[in-house]
Amino acid sequence: MLTTIEKVLFLLLVVLSLHYARVGFSRVYRAIARGKSEPRFDNLPRRIFDALWIVLTQQSVFKRRPLVSFLHALVFYGFVYYFFVNVVDTLEGLFPLHAHGGVWNPFNLLADLLTAAVLVGIVGLAIRRFVIGQSDFSFSSKVPLHEEVKTGIPRDSAIVAGFIMFHVGSRLMSKASELAQAGPDPYQPVGSAFVMVFAGMSPDLVVVLQHFFWWGALGSILLFIPYFPRSKHIHLIMSPINLALKKEKAGVLQPMDFEKEEAFGAGRLEEFTWPRLLDAYSCIMCNRCQEVCPAYVTGKALSPAAILINERYELNRILPEFSAGKESPRPLLEFALNAEAAWACTTCNACVEICPVGNEQMLHVLDVRRERVLMAAEFPGELKNAFNSMETAGNPWGIAANERLSWTQKLPFAVPTTAENPKPDVLYWVGCAASYDPRAQKIARSMAEILNASGVNWAVLGLEERCTGDTARRAGNEYLFSQLAAENVETLNGLNPKVIVTACPHCFHTLANEYPQFGGKYVVKHHTQFIDELIKDGKLRAVGNSTGAVTYHDPCYLGRHNGVYDEPRKLIASLGATPTEPERNRSNSFCCGAGGAQFWKEEEKGEERVSTRRYRELKATGAKTVATGCPFCMRMFSDEAAKEEEPEVEVLDLAEIVAKNIRPGA
Repeated sequence: MLTTIEKVLFLLLVVLSLHYARVGFSRVYRAIARGKSEPRFDNLPRRIFDALWIVLTQQSVFKRRPLVSFLHALVFYGFVYYFFVNVVDTLEGLFPLHAHGGVWNPFNLLADLLTAAVLVGIVGLAIRRFVIGQSDFSFSSKVPLHEEVKTGIPRDSAIVAGFIMFHVGSRLMSKASELAQAGPDPYQPVGSAFVMVFAGMSPDLVVVLQHFFWWGALGSILLFIPYFPRSKHIHLIMSPINLALKKEKAGVLQPMDFEKEEAFGAGRLEEFTWPRLLDAYSCIMCNRCQEVCPAYVTGKALSPAAILINERYELNRILPEFSAGKESPRPLLEFALNAEAAWACTTCNACVEICPVGNEQMLHVLDVRRERVLMAAEFPGELKNAFNSMETAGNPWGIAANERLSWTQKLPFAVPTTAENPKPDVLYWVGCAASYDPRAQKIARSMAEILNASGVNWAVLGLEERCTGDTARRAGNEYLFSQLAAENVETLNGLNPKVIVTACPHCFHTLANEYPQFGGKYVVKHHTQFIDELIKDGKLRAVGNSTGAVTYHDPCYLGRHNGVYDEPRKLIASLGATPTEPERNRSNSFCCGAGGAQFWKEEEKGEERVSTRRYRELKATGAKTVATGCPFCMRMFSDEAAKEEEPEVEVLDLAEIVAKNIRPGA
């Protein structure tokens, strides 16, 4: 137990520590609260339960880097338990409590083992951080970095690692010195092993060292707590909150109220919504998102990790003034990212999916794009053509709207439209790509053949169909998107279709997830889901397959954005093909490079094109057929195949493969 003077000193330190911590956390809270409002508090009990489950199981951490994740888990579980350990140690110091023997044995055993686990974990992580794994924490020279990042990250990492080692190590030695006086304890095997450190010392010296290490363990916490709001360790508090309040689907953007809002998008920190600012404080600077970003991997200036890290260091730099309500001194494009990075994002959602703490890095980029388009009118010139074409012709190709049914001309049967069949059971949403792109038109014809063979009551909108606006929204033109969405919702609500089927994942995502924001709630199915159902229901039957080995590419807007992974693979299996998986597949699939409006503009310069990287991975499977579920993916890979004098791989949509190998059902 502490002396009276030690008790007084300890309580004084507690008061000072909590005071300065309150000031720091209060500033962080006020800084986050400066963000624009965004509804995230629906179903709060479920959100909290889900977040706690993710945190306690560490499932989001174990998505990648298994060894590193294991070391992190050792530290995490140790620190969760150390909350109770530190409370008991404090009570032992202040009051005549001796937590030894009897009911304390299980408590001491777990504390002892987790002490060793934390030390093993933090030493392993420190070695990786500072010795053997530094490349994981570096950035390409093309990536813009805040001026404090290069020195700040290693400094902050060293402080946190040093604190954990000293805190837990002191606690271990405190218990070992106590055991040196009382005798070894089988329920504290690690502490008992360190009793030898005190062999030969006088009893008085052991008591002094016991007090020293007790202060080392508890005093280090009191010294660290005021630094906590500025350190990367703040993610211990922020990440569970972030996980609880994250979007159900990160790719579903928040609509704008053009009559009430004065600033659109985010040009400065305070123009973000509050979840974006929470992201910056939740980031643990692990760079996992950077590893999976197709733009970064192919040598572009975009690093989703750097964006959040830059924002964090800027917030720390201006925190007293910013939290007090002053305007941030610099626009985002001067410290968080540059214009090249802002337009390199493919919105593939890989950064969001891999993030262990629920950050939504992609949305930071899209908010900047919105500001660039709607406020500054500064964006790639090619997008202006796409915007104008969507506005005037109803499609980004700029082809006349009366050509939307030109894909039907080579079919041996008439394609029913809703003008002729106003109450179809299935509304086939063709999409702009399959309506106007000559290569993608083959998908539309294959779908028509499948629908015709199945005997379902179906129709297309025909000339009433317009672009869903996906390209406009991902490029930051929310105003154009809202116009197109309103027109399409009015048309669809007038029909009230039972189910909408589309072969385009971008149309699928927009119709299913974003049109409800505009009053359009529909049952939407991707064509792979629908065809799989037709085969299961006996309306179609597979008659074999002549394509041999088939590898399937998961489209980002079908897979990561909407979780559709199994049905396309079931289709391939039902046709008797030999499935082969690329190294990166399902939620870890690599983008084709077309999303985020990239299809309509020149790709930023890098080491290679995103599509080139992915096409090479698909070819490496040895499959002779690359199956896709998206007309844009198909076009990107077809263009890559066209560069070869003798293409080794045939690129086909699953609808094309199915149309060749099915017959009407019984």
